[in-house]
Amino acid sequence: MSNKDKYCNLSVALCQELVSLPSVSGEEGDVAKALAAAMEANGFHRVTVDRYGNVVGRIKGDKPGPCVLFDGHMDVVPVPDPSAWTQSPFGGDIVDGKVYGRGTSDMKGALSAMVGAAAWFAKETKGKFAGEICVAGVVQEELFEGIAAREISAEVKPDFVIIGEASELNLKIGQRGRAEIVVETMGVPAHSANPDKGVNAVHLMTDLIREIDKIEAPEQPVLGKGICVLTDIKSTPYPGSSVVPSGCRATYDRRLLVGETPESVLAPFNEAIGRLSEANPDFKAKVYFAKGKEKCYTGVHIQGERFFPGWLYDADAPFVAAALAGLEEAGLAPGLSHYSFCTNGSHYAGEAGIRTLGYGPSRENLAHTIDEHIEVDQLHKVTAGYKAIIEALLRCE
Repeated sequence: MSNKDKYCNLSVALCQELVSLPSVSGEEGDVAKALAAAMEANGFHRVTVDRYGNVVGRIKGDKPGPCVLFDGHMDVVPVPDPSAWTQSPFGGDIVDGKVYGRGTSDMKGALSAMVGAAAWFAKETKGKFAGEICVAGVVQEELFEGIAAREISAEVKPDFVIIGEASELNLKIGQRGRAEIVVETMGVPAHSANPDKGVNAVHLMTDLIREIDKIEAPEQPVLGKGICVLTDIKSTPYPGSSVVPSGCRATYDRRLLVGETPESVLAPFNEAIGRLSEANPDFKAKVYFAKGKEKCYTGVHIQGERFFPGWLYDADAPFVAAALAGLEEAGLAPGLSHYSFCTNGSHYAGEAGIRTLGYGPSRENLAHTIDEHIEVDQLHKVTAGYKAIIEALLRCE
């Protein structure tokens, strides 16, 4: 059996194993153990687990050189109704050339291929190369894009990052970011039999929503518009039987473009509040970014503000051209595009300024779906693609 067949088969088998281990956000422990064991069994020199539970495997060359980090998250979204699936969501079964199960496309398939490609490269070179290859199994990405990744980049200090989110084997050079914006209006409670004695916070919120709807979304040629969508609204108290609501809270999902900052994103919201406050002395409101806090499987809490920056690289950037050429030399024909959703690249590229690319198997629209699956052929091709990217980027410095 050739090395290519051996390590492509490893990618498929590891994908099946990882899919068989349920791992919703905060419960990735079993997958972390299996991933670490696979790394240790396939030539990784060092495997560590940090306080959040991220697993990082390293392969060092015999000479100093750039560090290439592959990022794949271990957590998956829940399966509300397993009976709706035609195949077991945790079976990892191969049917008609496809591996079925939760996380196959998002993104245990890519993570498995990263291990296979790194092990293949190490075996083929016998460790005689300049640089270091790291593969990270990341926690809590489905809830916190980029927060756990901060721990990884601080430890690894990569020169390049490859995000393995689904891209149909195309090279991704950017993405829109994401922010969760909360607006609150503060009224005065009163009995609903005497509404004139109070200030209705829901009425204040309807005025504010109209003003927010007037905000013109920024736009960029590649990433498109900075979309802003009202996603939920709730009054206080709730339910409000016989009470004029004293508070109202609404959340907006804002898709971010490159160069937008927390201050620039909130500025038009604050301006809208300012206009309404000038016109109505009873109008009181505030705006801020949502914060989240979740418990990791290690017992440590992860928390952060829900502001995840966008990022974009020029198509002719040297490292982009190098990766593209490497994939083409390997017989693959990737296109160049950008992700339509948020990834851990929000930290690596958006916050830390580390040169980052996206490259993964399968289709974006298979993530989070009933009968999620990945084609075996895609796993074989992406394993070869990751190996080609390693070779290209190690030569890039």
